[in-house]
Amino acid sequence: MASHRSPAVLAISAIFLLLVHGAHSFYLPGVAPEDFIKGDDLKVKVNKLTSTKTQLPYSYYSLPYCKPDKILDSTENLGEVLRGDRIENSPYVFKMREPQMCNIVCRLTPDAKIVKQFKEKIDDEYRVNMILDNLPLVVPIQRADQEAPTVYQLGFHVGLKGHYTGSKEEKYFIHNHLAFTVKYHRDSQTETARIVGFEVKPFSVKHEYEGKWNDAKTRLTTCDPHSKHTVVNSNSPQEVAEKQEIVFTYDVEFQESDVKWASRWDAYLLMSDDQIHWFSIVNSLMIVLFLSGMVAMIMLRTLYRDISKYNELETQEEAQEETGWKLVHGDVFRAPNNSELLCVYVGTGVQFFGMILVTMIFAVLGFLSPSNRGGLMTAMLLLFVFMGIFAGYASVRLYKMFKGTEWKKIAFRTAVMFPATVSAIFIVLNTLIWGQKSSGAVPFGTMFALVFLWFGISVPLVFVGGYVGFRKPALEDPVKTNKIPRQIPEQAWYMNPVFSILIGGILPFGAVFIELFFILTSIWLNQFYYIFGFLFLVFIILIITCAEITIVLCYFQLCSEDYLWWWRSYLTSGSSALYLFLYATFYFFTKLEITKLVSALLYFGYMLIASYAFFVVTGTIGFYACFWFTRLIYSSVKID
Repeated sequence: MASHRSPAVLAISAIFLLLVHGAHSFYLPGVAPEDFIKGDDLKVKVNKLTSTKTQLPYSYYSLPYCKPDKILDSTENLGEVLRGDRIENSPYVFKMREPQMCNIVCRLTPDAKIVKQFKEKIDDEYRVNMILDNLPLVVPIQRADQEAPTVYQLGFHVGLKGHYTGSKEEKYFIHNHLAFTVKYHRDSQTETARIVGFEVKPFSVKHEYEGKWNDAKTRLTTCDPHSKHTVVNSNSPQEVAEKQEIVFTYDVEFQESDVKWASRWDAYLLMSDDQIHWFSIVNSLMIVLFLSGMVAMIMLRTLYRDISKYNELETQEEAQEETGWKLVHGDVFRAPNNSELLCVYVGTGVQFFGMILVTMIFAVLGFLSPSNRGGLMTAMLLLFVFMGIFAGYASVRLYKMFKGTEWKKIAFRTAVMFPATVSAIFIVLNTLIWGQKSSGAVPFGTMFALVFLWFGISVPLVFVGGYVGFRKPALEDPVKTNKIPRQIPEQAWYMNPVFSILIGGILPFGAVFIELFFILTSIWLNQFYYIFGFLFLVFIILIITCAEITIVLCYFQLCSEDYLWWWRSYLTSGSSALYLFLYATFYFFTKLEITKLVSALLYFGYMLIASYAFFVVTGTIGFYACFWFTRLIYSSVKID
């Protein structure tokens, strides 16, 4: 009898499992399994051609590969379109559990234009991506030491460069023979099977045949099932040259596997090593403990001393130090310069924070399965749009505290400012991709859908949030603000705003930078990132670090009688975005092999958007921490 547990219990146990096995991927399959009986058709689909050297995806049929009778597009979700996925049918059709040898797909006699196309793609190290039963095609690579697990690379290279023995001249060779392996898990009761693996070994073979060419019925001498002559190496490779005909062939073999259908993605998501992640978490926790100690000290000193109304035995010096922040009580809640812009930035930060938090929770609970291509991107876009209601509420609420009355203006700026900046960068990048005829260019229909999401859903929601925020009574300041602003004494060099802001960003960045390396690798080097358990821990550490560093620096600032904390609290933790961008630049020159100008512009354009988003999120966390801290310490002071 099945036991029924409440969803809450299941959720809590799932989170617990996750944090314990944080390193290992955990996901719900995301799609229903499909059962195949012997002889069922297995249709291979083709996806985009990708290259880590150019970062520009192209559709499979942009190269003159063998085509089926009619090319059909699979429907794609918003995230897939934005990623440049173009999933189409292919002439590769297998029969379940019926191995095939030396199947001829088609023959191609390239002209100068085709040769140039193939050579360019081989130069840029493009890979061909295919899909069978929603599983991406991988090339297994055995490590040098036999003990290590097999590494899988997504997709196979279009071809390779090399030279014939005894010749110095570099030639281009194409992978025209594919040896597929389909792994299946068989159900002993029903004799049906489910596909759990899709691998390929690509070869370059100069095929020869007897007599005249007769399409699929042609008998090859280089690969013949009758004489059990199969392709096992690329010793006589197929060169890409004008008028040299290329024959495309494939084998397919079926292997029974113990891997269950539900865990068929594990091989793809195999983490190289978990220790680095644990090391990064421990390293970040050290930073957090150090900062927490400082915050606790400050809290105890300020609040405890105030409540117990100073011990009489206090030395003059200590009394002097204590009074620093109390002296500015009449100015600390004075509205800052550009207060409207601050409200807009805080609202946008709340919107982003909400999006990241909910996305993370979904990912940790396994809802964003890797089998759901583009799911992460779609989820983030939709969540950002729906979080607009919180953005409007937060920005207008703060605006009302600054005695503002024109809430609609603030709501409109909150709804439009960040998306407009990002859209401007995005349109420039999209035009560049479009100029390269890449499938990564976002089509007009999708552009229209994005604009609709923004103006049709996000903007109205921001106004709804703003309306609710404005109806609420304004927050009262714990102390009254003086009519005349107090003069700020000259500050020590280390309290200089620029210096303290730049120092403030180092620790939050330090807390996340190891995880950042893995995220960048998964985005730019085409690998799966599936350790959301770790990422969630790192995100929580980031929140704590941003909050604590801002509180500490804000306290020092107030002690030196400088009460201009509003903007500085936002910029202190927000400056970590500057380090993020510098790290991205370092990563570009040390880890990536990008040579094309367009590709470099794409990289820096997208990293600029990411850094800007990071600035808004971390700045908002710092701002709210400091806002809470100042209200807390000044509400406990008895002003005579």
